[in-house]
Amino acid sequence: MRRILVTGRGGQLATGLEAALPAQGFEALLVGQPEFEFDKPETVVAAFHALKPDAVVNCAAWTAVDAAEDDEAGAFRANALGPALLGRLTHEAGIPIIQISTDYVYDGLKGAPYLENDLPNPVGAYGRTKLAGEWAAQAANPRCIVLRTAWVFAPMGKNFLRTMLALGEQRPELRVVADQWGSPTAAPDLADAIAAILVRIRDQGWRDDFAGTHHATGGGFTNWHAFAEAIFTEAARHGAPRPKVHAITTADYPTKAKRPADGRLDNGKLAHVFGVALPPWEAGLARVMAALRQA
Repeated sequence: MRRILVTGRGGQLATGLEAALPAQGFEALLVGQPEFEFDKPETVVAAFHALKPDAVVNCAAWTAVDAAEDDEAGAFRANALGPALLGRLTHEAGIPIIQISTDYVYDGLKGAPYLENDLPNPVGAYGRTKLAGEWAAQAANPRCIVLRTAWVFAPMGKNFLRTMLALGEQRPELRVVADQWGSPTAAPDLADAIAAILVRIRDQGWRDDFAGTHHATGGGFTNWHAFAEAIFTEAARHGAPRPKVHAITTADYPTKAKRPADGRLDNGKLAHVFGVALPPWEAGLARVMAALRQA
């Protein structure tokens, strides 16, 4: 197994995999729009057959959470029908697929970190379509690994860290929600974890216990307000502004889509099955900030 097809070229995770996969001896085949587009299934089929991959990592998705409320059909095409097609193609080729999913498949009401066998109950269109994508990929290909992650951030792209840094340059005070909990996940760390999973498959061959759903987030938990404070603390060490960050509630910052209040995920299964654990989210933050400084 050498040639890894990575969808979602230009996105945070795909960009991370562009570096992580070659470091483990793989060839990263990145595809994206317009030559690979879930709304044009013929482009997906053509690219797949032309590239002849040995495995697929599907990072492509509709990730605009609020916009999904206004166009759930569009989100469904990207987040469910796309994985269904890739699941069928990979099954026909006899190769595994890694499908990236989200903590938004849960309602956030458990009050403790979610295990993979906890019942999903998405509260918005984005979560519903991502859950449908999990099921579609798994139904199409028994060699499907679903990785649920959360709060992904990177040195590039649109994410919470970059938004906070930009706002910190403009405003002396900010208001950030403090009653939503989860695990910030550095895209480079998640990419390294995916590469390590593929190494395990390559070196050991496929095992049936590899299939199924696994949680993969940065180690530890925090809330958005505390994450923002950590970002500005790290940035201030290198001369960036340090705005005052006020803690507010979700009710103080209404959005079109409802978010899970407590989307903490338990990563124990990932470590048990694959021997893979992501670093603490604070280490991921330091890694991404260092990459931003270098850029």
